[in-house]
Formats: sequence, structure tokens, C-alpha cells
Amino acid sequence: MSGVRLLVGTKKGAFVLTSDGRRKNWTVEGPHFAGWEVHHVKGSPANPDRLYAAQSGGWFGQLIQRSDDGGKTWVPTGNDFAYQSETGDHLWYDGTLRPWEFKKVWHLEPSLTEPDTVYAGVEDAAFYRSTDAGATWEEMTGLRTHRTSEQWTPGAGGLCLHTIILDPAGRIYVAISAAGAFRSDDGGVTWTPINRGLISNTEIPDPDAEVGHCVHRLAMHPNRPNVLFMQKHWDVMRSDDGGDNWYEVSGNLPTDFGFPIAVHAHEPDTVYVIPIKSDSEHFPPEGKLRVYRSRSGGNDWEPLTKGLPQEDCYVNVYRDAMAVDTLDECGLYFGTTGGQVYASADSGDSWEPVVRDLPAVYSVEVQTLA
Repeated sequence: MSGVRLLVGTKKGAFVLTSDGRRKNWTVEGPHFAGWEVHHVKGSPANPDRLYAAQSGGWFGQLIQRSDDGGKTWVPTGNDFAYQSETGDHLWYDGTLRPWEFKKVWHLEPSLTEPDTVYAGVEDAAFYRSTDAGATWEEMTGLRTHRTSEQWTPGAGGLCLHTIILDPAGRIYVAISAAGAFRSDDGGVTWTPINRGLISNTEIPDPDAEVGHCVHRLAMHPNRPNVLFMQKHWDVMRSDDGGDNWYEVSGNLPTDFGFPIAVHAHEPDTVYVIPIKSDSEHFPPEGKLRVYRSRSGGNDWEPLTKGLPQEDCYVNVYRDAMAVDTLDECGLYFGTTGGQVYASADSGDSWEPVVRDLPAVYSVEVQTLA
């Protein structure tokens, strides 16, 4: 029987959760790298036993770990993320210029076809690639040295490249807080801002600003790579032309502020978000934890509440903390800042907690295992 493996990054280590295809009983292993912040853990689509993890800490800095046995054992890999061209400056919160300074890795994205190739998004925002399983890292400088980069400003969490999407056709999409979304049509050598249609009235007076938008997360179905969904600082957005133009699909959501967004594995028009009350109150509206699902690609949303707490719930769900599996009955998973990881084996109709008392969850990824 097929199974699933959840890779969970938390404030105090990484955890590996496994189950069979019924997704009822779970084995929990961890914490790996106990005491370290683990911002992201992700497996290679080309070799499910190859995992990569990004851990960091205030005392010891940044470290990349690799597993070749599905998370049973780990080895540290290369950790040199030096910027590889003239550093330059970017805008600071107060409008002054600050030099680029590497702080940590936010996101790791293994290649779809090559297990030794993995991409990294870092703070301050830059895009890296390794072709030797993480032993060495090369900055692909076309993004950080883009003609607009001096206008990029940190979001509340820093100037972080937090989302990487690899299009099976060869394009790469990234999102940066708070610069916006970018697309590369040549494997990461050159980049185009793709923010037309985004409106950020409180942050950017200019409605036609090319960059400066606080994009929280992007999502794409691999069988329909021209259609992108976005959770922005405010607004849920959609593009039908590879990001060239965006339009709002927030519809009847109770609030359109949030962090994660995901697309059903078999239904490209089925989209999930988890609304949060506001940018100053990072918890569900009315203290009710609700996942919202649209089966029409946006605008019409239904709350999914069965099995989720519907009173006195004041957790947040971070941008990398929701994932879908590819089993016939699509499974959906998310983790919270309260340390809960919830699972749905029926496309979100009902939910059960896999674990309740982990450290604050930073990221959730899922592997579907043969």
C-alpha cells in the first residue's frame, strides 16, 4: 500500500511523520537537530529518500543538512552562501539604503528530475543552486542584481526569498517579501517581475509599481503551469498567463489576509487558504480555525471545519506550513504555531490532529511513497 511521509520543520527541530495510505495511524520520529530552528525540510521528487533541511540558530548560524535514507540519518553539507557579485544596497524600513547581508536559508526546492540538484532561497533575498547534493552552492546572481533590487524592502520577517516553484516546462517562479513575485524563463539566469494587477495601497501609493509588493506565497498545479495562485499580504490573487497579469479572487472569504495557499493534486481549480484576522492580529477570525476551499479557482469559498477547533483558537499558520499529497483521495496537511499538525484524508472535508504538542511549526511538506 502507498504511504505518506510528512516533513515538519519547527522552532526547535525537525520531525518525520509517516503513515500508510489510510492516513489514520502515524509514527513520529524526532526531533532531529533538537533545539535548532528548522525553517524548511523537503524531499527530492527524483529520489524520495533524499531529503534536505535548512537549520539555523542565533548562536551557531546557518547549516544545511542532507539525508539519503528518508530522514533516519543526516549529514551536514556545504554552507557557503557568500554573495557572488557586487553586493549593492536595498531599501530599509525607514527608506535608507542598507547593504545586502546573508542571514539564513528560508526555503529549499529540490529539482524535479535530478536528486543532486537543489535550489535555495535566502535572506537577504538571493537565489542559489547546488548541483552536488548541497556540497557547494552557487548564487545565480541575475535575481539579486536585477535592475529593481535597490527598491526592495524587507517585510515584517525580513527581506526573504521564501517561495520557489519549479515549472515542469522549465520556468522558475519565486516570491520575495517585500519585493513581489518574479519569473525566470531560462533556468534562473534572468528574471522578470510579475506583479501587474497587484494592489498594495497601504504600502505602495503607486498602483503601477513594478516591485514592492508583500507576496506571502505562490501555488501552481503542475499540469496547468500557466495558472498561478497567490496569497498576498492582503488579497488572494490568480493569474492565467504565467504571472503576467493578476486579478483578485478573494470573493466571500471572511478576511483575505493569510500566509499559505495550496492547490488540490488532481483538481487544478480546487484551491485552499487559511484566513488570518489581520496583519496585526495573526490568529483565525473569531478564534475559529477554518480552512477555506474553492472548487472554482477562487471567489466562491466554503469553510472546512469538521475536526478543527471552533472556539478559543489563536494560532497562526505560516506560509510553508501547508501541503497536499498525490494519493487518489488527495490528502491535505497543515501545521500551526501552537505545535499542532492536522491531516485530512478526504480533500479537506474532515480533519484529525496527527500531533498536538510540537514546537511552533514553520513548514510542512509531504512525500507520497510507493
